[in-house]
Amino acid sequence: MALIELAKVVADDPAASRRWAAEPLPLTDRLSAIITARFAALPEQARAALLLAAVADGPDLSAAVSRAAGADARALVSAEQLGLVTANSTGVQFSHPLVRSAIYHSAPFAQRAAAHRQLARAVHDHPDRRAWHLAAAALKPDEHVAVLLETTATEALHRGGAAAAAQAMERAAELSPDRADQARRLVAAASAAVPTGQTDWIQDLATRALAVTADRQLRMTARYDAGWALGCSGHHAAALAELLSVAEEAACDQPALAWDALSDGAIAVHHAGAAESCKAVSCLFGLLEHQGPPPPGRDPVIDVNAHRLWIRACTDPFGSRSELLRCLHQISGYLLDEPALRRVGYAAWLLDESELAVTLLHDAMLRRQAPGVQGISGLGLTALGWAYLDVGRWDEAQEIGAEAACLAEAKQMELVAASADLIAATVLAMRGDSGAARRHADRALATADPAECGLVAARARCALGIAALADGSYLLAFTQLRQLFSEEGAPVHNIFSYLGVADIAAAAVRADRRQEGQRVLERALSHLDGTASPRLEQLIARARGILAGPDGAEAHFDKALSDPAGDQWPFERPSFVSTTPNGCGGSAGSTTPKPS
Repeated sequence: MALIELAKVVADDPAASRRWAAEPLPLTDRLSAIITARFAALPEQARAALLLAAVADGPDLSAAVSRAAGADARALVSAEQLGLVTANSTGVQFSHPLVRSAIYHSAPFAQRAAAHRQLARAVHDHPDRRAWHLAAAALKPDEHVAVLLETTATEALHRGGAAAAAQAMERAAELSPDRADQARRLVAAASAAVPTGQTDWIQDLATRALAVTADRQLRMTARYDAGWALGCSGHHAAALAELLSVAEEAACDQPALAWDALSDGAIAVHHAGAAESCKAVSCLFGLLEHQGPPPPGRDPVIDVNAHRLWIRACTDPFGSRSELLRCLHQISGYLLDEPALRRVGYAAWLLDESELAVTLLHDAMLRRQAPGVQGISGLGLTALGWAYLDVGRWDEAQEIGAEAACLAEAKQMELVAASADLIAATVLAMRGDSGAARRHADRALATADPAECGLVAARARCALGIAALADGSYLLAFTQLRQLFSEEGAPVHNIFSYLGVADIAAAAVRADRRQEGQRVLERALSHLDGTASPRLEQLIARARGILAGPDGAEAHFDKALSDPAGDQWPFERPSFVSTTPNGCGGSAGSTTPKPS
């Protein structure tokens, strides 16, 4: 019953779960009535002692007791007899956390505030706890308490506690008498909350900040945080519009913010995969490039090279591949901070430098897991999963996918959840477990809007197509894979659609759709501007060889097999070699993965 009642509270007020760190979670009337009926029957001295215990957590109550401010064990005898608490040499423990919540919220505010102030005096050696008790006792704005909370937030950030920092800064903003301080602290809270991945909270903080300030810099930062949150919640078009607007406005005098906004705009492009989005980012990229680096001392230090590489890899991985590879290998040799390392790892993955991508992304993940760092990046985790899959380390890809799924569930990150499902779907499909693969792919398509997210659409169609090939449902496979490109050949995703061309060819031949498969392939390749990676060249050669039939296949196969670079993609290389001259080879079941 307790779990059901708690779920109702959080469903009615999602912010209540965040406030739980500062005060007990409020209960529904039904559960509160049951517990408070027992509380009301206690003597006044017992009620006062229980309220003090409810206001405190364990360490605070011990401190209060040690200073003769705590609950007297004799006063708690009647509460013990009713089963509300137990008292012994280790202190006072409530029989259930909900008992504490009911007692706390049954008391009038004035009584709770007095207990909080009493405990604040007892824990003066612990500034963070003292600040929270004083904040809980405050009924109106109080700059002194707001400053204490702001200090607490700063210290929490240094320890890697993003959620604690954002909560403290949010409460500091609520207690700020001056609107300028309130806005500044709300923006700081939104920025601090970004690593938590709680997009609704970040949006709320940013919206509240925008409502109380006209300061240009604060508004740009708030809009940047809001744009980031929009992108992470799957609203890529809205996110891109907001982030590009911030980048353009900040370009003249806040280049650090401009590059950050454009780099996060590239994340929206990465998920959307639409040509129009790529062009919009590329246009603004040219503006920032034209302005050059910021003057010394004008703005925080920016790792422009990492931003530049990631943005170009997202928007135009084929147009200047040679230059991008040169930059990639040069930058990856530098000593990079974690955000830059992660961006360079993303770029390596998109450029099909798969082994390098695994190394960089794994290193970045280890740094994020270090003490005092603000947790794991959802995008970084799923990118590592895809990179593991690319190099044939399927077991590790599934492990990373499972970890990403847990992270997504804990932080309500829908895009990460969809990507985790698609990693699982792809591995399962390639291992021939088509039923499980379809379940994961269908769930991903239901979680993220394919119309907004070309990455999910493309990866899902590939997984569903491979699963159908494994089942021998060749027409269904072709129908699924055909959706990677429009009728005119435009890719659903500017990068990932092309990874399905060989499977399109295999499905077309097996479904007796050879001519249609040839049209699909050539129209798709007409939209591929620039130089393909050795991996993609190999896939294209395999597709053309399959569709050419026995007489024309060998030339295509020989050309691709002559490039030893293809050996680094063990799924596609063996699959390519196993393709029979009559064009009836396929990917599903024809591969032996590299041992993990």
